[in-house]
Amino acid sequence: MSVAVEGITQAQAARRYGVSEGHVSKLMARWRSDGPAAFEPRSRRPRTSPAKVSDAVVELAVNLRAELVAQGLDAGAHTICWHLAHRHQVTVSASTIWRRLVEAGVVEPTPKKRPRSSYVRFAADLPNEMWQSDFCCWALSNDSTTEVITWLDDCSRYALSVTAHRRITGPIVVATFNQTCADHGFPASVLTDNAMVYTTRLSGGRGGRNALETLLADLGIAQKHSAPNRPTTCGKVERFQQTLKKWLKAQPGAHNLDALQAQLDQLTRTYNHHRPHRSLNRQTPAAAYQRLPKTGPHHHGAGTHFRVRKDTIDKSGTVTLRHNGKLHHIGIGRAHKHTPIALLIADLDIRVTDTQTGELLRHLQLDPTRDYQPRNQP
Repeated sequence: MSVAVEGITQAQAARRYGVSEGHVSKLMARWRSDGPAAFEPRSRRPRTSPAKVSDAVVELAVNLRAELVAQGLDAGAHTICWHLAHRHQVTVSASTIWRRLVEAGVVEPTPKKRPRSSYVRFAADLPNEMWQSDFCCWALSNDSTTEVITWLDDCSRYALSVTAHRRITGPIVVATFNQTCADHGFPASVLTDNAMVYTTRLSGGRGGRNALETLLADLGIAQKHSAPNRPTTCGKVERFQQTLKKWLKAQPGAHNLDALQAQLDQLTRTYNHHRPHRSLNRQTPAAAYQRLPKTGPHHHGAGTHFRVRKDTIDKSGTVTLRHNGKLHHIGIGRAHKHTPIALLIADLDIRVTDTQTGELLRHLQLDPTRDYQPRNQP
């Protein structure tokens, strides 16, 4: 207006208002063409976007997500990027795919999660350096409940064994562990939660070592446990179980254990050999497991297992003791019924002592093959 009304030059107006002469020229040109509307804020959006992802690629990404979800597989932006690059030779960033999926309305919003930086991450350096194990429930099509136990290699995320059972017991844990060792070799350590089929360390010392603990000690395999109520310690096998349940939900309901095991075998093949794993730099677990040399147990045995157990002799003169997950009966004599005692246990060496008088009532070597221990021992 100073130029148009006062008649000053554009250079003078630029000096007066502290702007460039080029800016004044642009404003004058807009004013001549649009009048006062020329001074409203304008979008700086470019007229063309040569690097914009085409609608065809967006449609392909949306279809890929639908395909992966229908199969019960992970369908995040990074996974879709991998499939675009390896199946369609299209390179797109994960953030771009994420934005396009959000715009297409195929991604459900999730609540704010704990930041990844707050977790203390760990991973074994070599295959068989540490195995993780856990089990979860799954319902058959007739609503009967089953349980699925998994043995997973910590380094490569390789699913070593995934089997279905009516109920997970201590003998089943040992049997699946032995079969997995026969197929893949022995691990250096085992990491589990505190379920009684894995450990009796939180049972107050009443049960001694269970079958798995005894086996691992004999083999020289270190046994590790997560803290109570800390499932993130066993996060790799927990995450696999999430993948397992998501995949099973997308399959026809299994009507018996054999049908469920066939589905688990199919999942294991897909997971190990055909599904890229984000934490492995998009390798498959099988490739990561075979790429590095295997390790094994580093020490020999876990030493003598000492424990003290207090009990009372029953009316038949017998006291019970659990060893290796099995209950054994030790006869003391009816003359000592209702006597409070302490059992001093060093593996199979057992001393039964009267806690009131200190008298040694019986000293024996436990025979693990017999329920009722013979009395002909000194």
